[in-house]
Amino acid sequence: MSKKILAVASAGGHWQQLQRVRHAFDGDEVFFLTTLRGLPDDFGALPAAIIPECNQNTPRAAFRCFVAVCRIVLRERPDVIVTTGALPGLIALVAGRLVGAKGVWIDSVANAECLSTSGRLARHVAHLRLSQWEHVAREAQVEYAGSIL
Repeated sequence: MSKKILAVASAGGHWQQLQRVRHAFDGDEVFFLTTLRGLPDDFGALPAAIIPECNQNTPRAAFRCFVAVCRIVLRERPDVIVTTGALPGLIALVAGRLVGAKGVWIDSVANAECLSTSGRLARHVAHLRLSQWEHVAREAQVEYAGSIL
């Protein structure tokens, strides 16, 4: 049975990693969210929307991102939200809870020493949290299923 998936990643490495797992969504209806105009077109990741970039040091931008993501989640009503981070992905997982979506957090491969701050916070909203480093997964008590890169 086809699922409606919201795939979310900030621009840069997070987006690159999300694109490396998108084959897992074959046969499903996917809507992409990212923070940089042009990325969805460049990668053929359509339909898509652009949301504000934000981080823990930009509370106003985080609020704007939360509002934008909530609107999209309420409109799209995904069954599953998959994110490779960062804060915009965490916000999407929180918004997804409003519509009963299952959440999957894949921590960036760049976090080789410990889980990211957003990854640690995802514990409260994601149904599945993954690290791409076996030792980090063990220490953070999250799942390990290999590396995307």
